[in-house]
Amino acid sequence: MAHLKKVDHITYACEKGSIERWAWFHIEVEGGTLINRIDDVRPDDPASSMKLWCIDFGGFGVALIEGIDRAERSQVTSFTERHGDHSCQHVAYETHDLDTFTAHVQQMGGSVRGPKLVRHDGFGVLEQLFARGYAEGGADEVPFPEYVQRPEAGAGDEVAITFAAETGKGFYAQIADAVAEDDHEPFFDFSAMPKDWTVPEPAPRADAA
Repeated sequence: MAHLKKVDHITYACEKGSIERWAWFHIEVEGGTLINRIDDVRPDDPASSMKLWCIDFGGFGVALIEGIDRAERSQVTSFTERHGDHSCQHVAYETHDLDTFTAHVQQMGGSVRGPKLVRHDGFGVLEQLFARGYAEGGADEVPFPEYVQRPEAGAGDEVAITFAAETGKGFYAQIADAVAEDDHEPFFDFSAMPKDWTVPEPAPRADAA
């Protein structure tokens, strides 16, 4: 059973001072449309924050983030120092049913970062769930997956208005909490993988023949 529908959005971490040029690249070179620009997702946080710009391509989106260092180094700054400019921090996948998929992931040995969030992320209203990093390491330094579920067209307008001001805060807070707790655990415990599992035979799609 396929639990995932498609890629929802890709988030790239930008080095300090580079978000403008990458916005130009995605808008002018690739043809995207800037649909939301938040220059400080945590303006009242004396420690750190980030910028979040959202670019839409119709079937999927690109999110650009750039660290804002104050009393502390931003988690986005830490990520770019390790992986470089315009590095992929996470890919978000749209699910058919987020709660069903979450239960399946946990049964199979996966662990998520925190509770499900419901908010407006710049691409629309969504339920989102962030997982731990694919590899063991600091939460501010390892790539990770996000899983989302969007409402049917025409639903959730009131939620969109309610959560618009909260864009990015919950996502940033979950990683910040994991850093503070020194949580280095990876997303998946592969001990749940059957020892006799074998790679299945390729099954090409009929329309690809």
